[in-house]
Amino acid sequence: MKASDLLVKALENEGVEYIFAVPGEENLDVVESLKDSSIELVVTRHEQGAGFMAATYGRLTGRAGVCMATLGPGATNLSTPAAYAYLGAFPLIMITGQKPIKASKQGQFQIIDIVKLYEPICKLSKQIVNGNTIPSLVREAFRRAEEERPGTVLLELPEDIAAEDTDANVIQASVRQYAVADEFVLNEAVKKIKAAKMPLILLGAAANRKTSWKALEHFARNTGIYFFNTQMGKGVADERCDFFIGTAALSDNDYLHCAVAKADLILNIGHDVVEKPPFLMSDNDKMVIHLNYKSAQVDEVYFPQLELVGDISLTIEKLSLKLAGWKCGPMDYFKLVKQEVERHIVEGSEDDSFPIIPQRFVADTRKAMGENGIIALDNGIYKIWFARNYKAYYPNTVLLDNALATMGAGLSSAMMTAKLNPDKRVLAICGDGGFMMNSQEIETALRMDLNLVVMILNDNAYGMIRWKQQLAGFTDWGLEFTNPDFVKYAEAYGAKGHLVTSAASLVSTLDNAFVQGGLHIVEVPVDYSANVSVLIEELATKVRLLRNK
Repeated sequence: MKASDLLVKALENEGVEYIFAVPGEENLDVVESLKDSSIELVVTRHEQGAGFMAATYGRLTGRAGVCMATLGPGATNLSTPAAYAYLGAFPLIMITGQKPIKASKQGQFQIIDIVKLYEPICKLSKQIVNGNTIPSLVREAFRRAEEERPGTVLLELPEDIAAEDTDANVIQASVRQYAVADEFVLNEAVKKIKAAKMPLILLGAAANRKTSWKALEHFARNTGIYFFNTQMGKGVADERCDFFIGTAALSDNDYLHCAVAKADLILNIGHDVVEKPPFLMSDNDKMVIHLNYKSAQVDEVYFPQLELVGDISLTIEKLSLKLAGWKCGPMDYFKLVKQEVERHIVEGSEDDSFPIIPQRFVADTRKAMGENGIIALDNGIYKIWFARNYKAYYPNTVLLDNALATMGAGLSSAMMTAKLNPDKRVLAICGDGGFMMNSQEIETALRMDLNLVVMILNDNAYGMIRWKQQLAGFTDWGLEFTNPDFVKYAEAYGAKGHLVTSAASLVSTLDNAFVQGGLHIVEVPVDYSANVSVLIEELATKVRLLRNK
């Protein structure tokens, strides 16, 4: 059997459904082997598109997504998706090509040491030097990529190795189950929780990776402990719950920071310090219990005093049993924080001004998405507004990146989401800057026959950095640009384009696009003048009052 055939069989054995790729000549043996495979080859228009789609497949399914590129520039173009998956904890396998390693007549043409280049942003980075090692390397690659904490693995396959003969056989996956936290530590956690006067729960990204939302909601309701989440923890528990007090979208001076300051115990479920810290510990100012699949990564802002390491859902169920019948005392202050958060979210949500202000476009997007629609956000200032103001009802219905926080990933992430969820409303939310970084994948989306709506929030600038520029007291300069006519841009690809011309028309435009099906691009002119006045100045005044209560 040819080694490339064995590679494909090994991937099939792992349950791989798709390979997203921009192939090069060094990958042609693999491409040929895929011809009669059950694996669907999806050719993208840039390696970033392939990597982001594969990473999102891993994020949503828990099984490693697979992408492929050639050597040199093809491989280096995967570096951003590799870091995206590595920091975000999305299982991803990258397969790259290479010139022959036994004999080559092309010198160093296009050759750089890709394996070493990727070592800092991969859980495993390995060159395949013998066809017989393919089964074990593929099995190990998937094990490493998928086990907690998930992440990126690179396998480099030189073209002469891909073409050689081998008689090796694939290796079946082993059964793996995460244990529950130790009984002694569970009992210690129960003591600490019962002793706390003002306990608070933080829900992070890892709690979104497995089916733990029912156990977490049950725990919050039965104990009466209020909870908040990180941006990547949105949807872990239903944000309509009476005990939900908000999302940590800002670094400081938001309502929930008042709650964190008052709390004497934080049960930190599924969060790690890769995502921007939603609170900073100081010397023993509060008890922090770390509950996660992996032990805590300790640094100067996070050093929990107690760690519950094991399966999140099973550990929560154990805690619930041990706390059965117990309820924390009245949490009037947290209830007040919740009321302030709810009041603030409603402000501006019906404002008719145009271009549309953030509070309005977030509220109207929530109306258009229905009960179980999914939004996938690129990176920009709007991400903060959606994190704060948009309520998630179910796990993985708000997909954003607050680990690498890269621009250009939102469209590809939404494409993969639409592929996996053909019966749900899926909306890509991009700024004009981020959209143009990988907008060529519109052609890929059309070829994949996706039902997808892309909303472009247009302010003709790099809005997030412009906001930071203003906060720093610098001159408003150097961050504006012009854009194409996005309606004509959509039509040039064969998609449908729409320009929103009033605040009142946004919901109907989105709703009609979803009803029609197919690919739609909706341009929304936006006014970000409230970024400073609302998110900084107004909040600072109100938060000072709340902290004194």
